[in-house]
Amino acid sequence: MTLVLTRGDLETVLDPEACLAALDAGFRRADGERTPGRRIRTDLPFPGTATALVPGLLPGIEAYTVKVNAKFPAARPALRGVICLHGGRDGELLALLDSATVTAWRTGLAAALGTHVLTGRADGTLGVVGAGAQAELVLRGLAVLRGRRALVVHDTDAGRAAAFAARHGGGTAGSAAEVAAASDVVLLATWSRTPLLCLADTRAGQHVTSLGADEPGKRELARDLLEAALLVVDEREPAAEMGVLASAGLPPKAAAATLGEILRGDHPGRTDPATRSVYAPVGLPWQDLALTWLAYERAERTGVGRRIDLLA
Repeated sequence: MTLVLTRGDLETVLDPEACLAALDAGFRRADGERTPGRRIRTDLPFPGTATALVPGLLPGIEAYTVKVNAKFPAARPALRGVICLHGGRDGELLALLDSATVTAWRTGLAAALGTHVLTGRADGTLGVVGAGAQAELVLRGLAVLRGRRALVVHDTDAGRAAAFAARHGGGTAGSAAEVAAASDVVLLATWSRTPLLCLADTRAGQHVTSLGADEPGKRELARDLLEAALLVVDEREPAAEMGVLASAGLPPKAAAATLGEILRGDHPGRTDPATRSVYAPVGLPWQDLALTWLAYERAERTGVGRRIDLLA
């Protein structure tokens, strides 16, 4: 039998605390996985792209994921797809899950973890550029990891920015540069294909988390900012192939560290409070497995979801 988990099912069985713990543990041990994950992306003869992430693997979990997404920026939601959870012994299709929910949770919460690790501050103003689902999950993650004093938001849709700010008790700004000027920590989660911030828009000691450079052509930060900052990624090779390094024409070695290296203590992270820092992940297949496995186990225990026999 295959367990089908909808968005509502996933929101029933998942919580930020457990997901953050699963992602933290995954970053610490994912480098030991010998089979590297792959991201396959193609343009479509429609206004969107198709992307597959395979396989999602983690040491200690005898299963793997295959994720297939359609990305259509003008649609709401912009990302739609499915994650297949397969058993490692015989390939049994254990579960089918809504990929938009899993992707938003794992991307947003992993970004919250990276932001927290690189800044460690509970005070100061958080700036958000791009008031979508991923930014919502980053705020939920940061609320678990630490508090914040103020929030300022910008989005190309002024109404969406105002609604986001109202939900979270913040204000709005007219541009990404205005957000950066008012913030100690800046989160960007957009579809931008031109840099929204350059070095001159930032100041010493500021941190920037960029979620938008997750496929070729997307770019949120200028090269001069990336070169001046302590640049941290989730994995160097994907970042150089299609992520933040590729967008700026930088080699893998331009990334000072991966988040896993910092969490394991292999790199000290930011040691000087005056240092600018940037966390710019691509998103990795094992992150899908970390949250999918958590959801699957909880749903099995609690009876959440619908079970179907695809081989009937």
